[in-house]
Amino acid sequence: MFEDSLVESSGKIKTRKGWTTTVSFLLQMLAIGVMVLIPLIYTEALPKQAMTTFLVAPPPPPPPPPPPAAAPVKVVKVQTELDQGALRTPTKIPDKIKMIKEEETPPPAAAGVVGGVSGGVPGGAMNGVIGGIIGGAASNVPKVTAAKPAGPQRISSGVAQGLLINKVTPQYPPIAKAARIQGAVVLAATISKSGTIQGLHVVSGHPMLVQAAMDAVKQWRYKPYMLNGEPTEVETTITVNFNMNGGTS
Repeated sequence: MFEDSLVESSGKIKTRKGWTTTVSFLLQMLAIGVMVLIPLIYTEALPKQAMTTFLVAPPPPPPPPPPPAAAPVKVVKVQTELDQGALRTPTKIPDKIKMIKEEETPPPAAAGVVGGVSGGVPGGAMNGVIGGIIGGAASNVPKVTAAKPAGPQRISSGVAQGLLINKVTPQYPPIAKAARIQGAVVLAATISKSGTIQGLHVVSGHPMLVQAAMDAVKQWRYKPYMLNGEPTEVETTITVNFNMNGGTS
């Protein structure tokens, strides 16, 4: 009987405990919901200082410091003793007066002596000035000698044509004449101091006409080209024309 009472009481206790727990949980949830909803409904109840802190933007950064002021320019006024290009009267007596000492002029040198000296001119007078100047200038003038050119000098074909004294006419090659080949052959030649052809090479021309032109030009003779009174080796160009109508020239 005692055991039955304990079993019944234990079942009742368990039933009451579960119900109270559920009610307590609901009440707590309700209290929490009310506490959350009250600030949302009544916003004036919130602290204004905290809201202002969150809503106000932070202040802008301070501006950069201004640049340092430029140093003042000091204008120095230069005093001058000139007034419109003319000296003006000083307004005060200076404390120190600078003395200007002029150098003594050296005595004139004698331009000539008795008996004459080196550098004089015939007919000059004793202690003459013009004769000494002329003689001194003539003795001090350096002699200029023309430098001899290095290597052969270049002359035009027209100048070389004027120096030609013996011209051998080239023979028209029969094979070129049969093939009716004509034209000009240009040769570069070196004329020696004695007027003979030393160096000769082809610049342009038909191959069938080149050899005939070279064989003839090698026999040409020229007057020596004079430079500073001396014969000089020169370089020039020689043109030989082959023409079917007029032959060669």
